[in-house]
Order: sequence, then structure tokens, then C-alpha cells
Amino acid sequence: MSMIRFVTPDGLPAFLAYLSQNGRRVLVPVEKPANKRSVVFEPWQEGKPFTLEKATVPAKEAVLPQCETLVRYKKTKDPENLERVTMSLDDKPEAQPTVVFACRPCDARGYAVLDRPYLKGPYADPYYKARRDQLTVVTLTCGSGCNTCFCHWVGGGPTSPEGSDVLMTEIEGGYVLQGITPKGEELLAASSLSEGAELFPKAEAARKEAWASLVPAPNIKNAPEKVAARFNDTQFWQDQTDRCLSCGACTYFCPTCYCFTITDEGEGLSEKGGRRLRSWDNCMSSLFTREASGHNPRMLKALRMRNRVSHKYSTYPENWGSFSCSGCGRCISNCPVCVDIRSIVLAAIEDGNDEKKSTDK
Repeated sequence: MSMIRFVTPDGLPAFLAYLSQNGRRVLVPVEKPANKRSVVFEPWQEGKPFTLEKATVPAKEAVLPQCETLVRYKKTKDPENLERVTMSLDDKPEAQPTVVFACRPCDARGYAVLDRPYLKGPYADPYYKARRDQLTVVTLTCGSGCNTCFCHWVGGGPTSPEGSDVLMTEIEGGYVLQGITPKGEELLAASSLSEGAELFPKAEAARKEAWASLVPAPNIKNAPEKVAARFNDTQFWQDQTDRCLSCGACTYFCPTCYCFTITDEGEGLSEKGGRRLRSWDNCMSSLFTREASGHNPRMLKALRMRNRVSHKYSTYPENWGSFSCSGCGRCISNCPVCVDIRSIVLAAIEDGNDEKKSTDK
């Protein structure tokens, strides 16, 4: 059996203090009651309140910041020969040891989704890799499903270990922590938490109850082919996106979206120097695909939604063998007009033969 430990609710602050040793940054869910109540990940500090509720926003920034510096550059003239110029570049990745604490299995699976293009493609991204290598993920399993979650549709589940180093399951009186990876086992072994092997059957029972609470998932194994077949059906995508505002909330709340843009900031190639930035971008934005010529191949919001859904359920699976959606449901619960990606996918995989026959009659 893997490394098993147990902690009571009162012992969580001490456990977080242990996790924060050796310069580690510990990101915990924090409730933000201003205006509309939300839960976000913030660095833990001793005495700072935290919650174990599912975060409104995933902790994607732990590996993919909203804005990061890729390279700093500066031009320097030789004082003895002003025609001689030296260019200095600093492209060292910035990566602090980080623990994400009490994210959910759908969030942890989000890291696995990001790992494939950023680490397993022809070239590994050094900035992402530096942060991923320094990341430890302590995941809280879900006690039950909810009406916007559909993790079990896409290969996950309320207790999925994918992407996690430690799985934490609530039982009566506290939490059972299970080491999933060598990194997670080492973390638990060095802690002062009590042995929890004898309590593991209770954790297994709680996990089974979580699975039993889920509504049976439809079979969407043929989604990659069916969604691809709908690609040129513009009317279909228009019908599915009539309500869409192109606000981009679905992409910013998503643990698996990774579109970005590159910009330069500063005085350019001068003695004052500058820096190159990578920032999150939004494929639902009308400016996302605008070319330097001014031409935009995706002016219609229907075509932008087609791109987003097709990537998650067709293009990514073709390249990596799994969906790039973790089924967290945040794009549904945070959409101001209630666009439901589940409905789009189910509509796309329908053959439509019955509808065609009735129309022919």
C-alpha cells in the first residue's frame, strides 16, 4: 500500500505550516465575499483563513501565470567604441517551489492536460517545465457530484488521481491522505502526520459514495470523429452559440485552456531595455485570430466557439489520446448566458438522421 497519513481539521494549519517550509509557496482556497462570493487560490500565511470548498477559479497560474516574463533584453554601447554594441539577454525561468493544496481532481487533471503540449511535444517549454518540476499537488477528492460537473464524462471522476501527488479524502473526524507519486509519498513521509493505513478503508468507502452520487454519463467516445464531422456545418455552430456574448469567461475559468499571446514591453532594443511577455489570451475574442494584414478568418462567434469545442473534443484527442476538457463545469456555472458545453457536444455527436428523415417527409 502507498504512504497513508491522517490529519484532523484542527491539524490542517500545522500541516500547511509544514508544507510552507524550505521556501515553498502554498496556494490554498480563500473565500472572497466581495460583491459575488467566490473562492480563489492565494498564498497561505499563518493565521490566514482558508476554505476547503471547490475554488471558483482553478490554480492554473501555478504553472501558467496570467502574465510572465520570458526574456529581458538590453543594449549596451562600448564606451571606448560607440559603434560597438552588446546585447544582453536574460531568459532564465522564474520558478518557486509551490504546493497547490485542496484543489479538486478536475483541477489536477488540468495539469495533466497542460503537460502534454508543454512537455511532451517536439519541444518542451522551459518556463512551464521549471514551474511544473517545482509543483506538488495535494488534491481533495469530491464527496459528491454537482449539476454542472461532468468529470466522469471525459475520463475523470470525483476521486481521480491523475495529475495529483497526494489525494486527500474526508472521513468522519478528519482527512486521509494517500501518496500517489514518489514526490507525494516523500512529502507525507517527512511530515509529522499520524499513520492512517487503518483508516484507508473508510476513505475508500467515501470515494465509492462519491461515485454513486453521479448521474450516469453518456457515451461520448466517438466525439472526436463526430465533432470533426460538424466542422464545416456553420449553421450548427450558429444555432449552438446564439446566446454567446464572446466574453471569454469560459476560457479564463478553465483549468485546461492554454492560448496565449506574446508582446514586448519597454524601450525595445535600446539602452533602457525591455522584456518579452507571455499572457493568457482568449480564443473567443474577435481579435484573437486577426492577422497583421487585418484579415480575420474567424469573425463569427460561431466559428470561434467551433474552434474552442473542436480543440477540446476533437483536435486535442487526435494528438494526445484524451479530451482536453476535465469536466470541472466552471465554463457552465460562470457563463452569464448559460451556454452549456455538454449540450453542444451531445448535439454534435448526434447523427441527425431522424431529423433529416422527418424533414424529407
